[in-house]
Amino acid sequence: VRHTVLVLSGKGGVGKSTFSALLAHGLAADETKQVALLDIDICGPSIPKMMGLEGEQVHQSGSGWSPVYVEENLGVMSVGFLLHSPDDAVIWRGPKKNGLIKQFLRDVDWGEVDYLIVDTPPGTSDEHLSIVQYLSAAHIDGAVIVTTPQEVSLQDVRKEINFCHKVKLPIIGVVENMSGFVCPKCKNESQIFPPTTGGAEKMCQNLNVSLLGKVPLDPQIGKSCDRGQSFLAEAPESPATLSYRNIIQRIQEYCEQHHLEEEKIM
Repeated sequence: VRHTVLVLSGKGGVGKSTFSALLAHGLAADETKQVALLDIDICGPSIPKMMGLEGEQVHQSGSGWSPVYVEENLGVMSVGFLLHSPDDAVIWRGPKKNGLIKQFLRDVDWGEVDYLIVDTPPGTSDEHLSIVQYLSAAHIDGAVIVTTPQEVSLQDVRKEINFCHKVKLPIIGVVENMSGFVCPKCKNESQIFPPTTGGAEKMCQNLNVSLLGKVPLDPQIGKSCDRGQSFLAEAPESPATLSYRNIIQRIQEYCEQHHLEEEKIM
């Protein structure tokens, strides 16, 4: 694996899985790049649905578990593929979750991968500590932290940034999701989630973290996810798509830069 990017947020429901799915689609648009998407949200695996892979099964071969492929250069692994039904609840304690994450990292035969995107659950506990610990030897490029503009969300995201500092996980930057809504008819912009304390921009300035970009609300994003399609391909001219493309480009530039710096050290 050449580059590893974790998608984090202390808060649930801010669009981490959506962002992870679209980041994977965006990176895989370059057919020369091999992309892997690993879903470690054990209790709420939504990646299979978003990638249009519901009902798929994981196959075991001599070299380990085979990921499920969306495109030839985009493989996915999720606990969702191991459940009998998408409605099954996963009622596990920490050690069992950690064991599965270890298995995903050790036993999945990804082949040569340029980008490994890891979608994480909300919070700063078991799964996060495990993934950082297990991947520490393999060099994580960094974390992308997803938030929405309102203070209730930023409060938890500050904890996540603090978590990254404590475990020495580099922060690539913050993405502000659901940032304003432009009415398709009258073109007026409304703040559905008002940034009462200055939103992600102010928080990034205060904490000295990069703001990668702001993604406006677009109802088509939810529709595309429900259908398992790539929003970037379905709405190429949407302001949200343009914002996503800029963010993805900045993440790629960061990873390349990080790679060059590591090579110099070695």
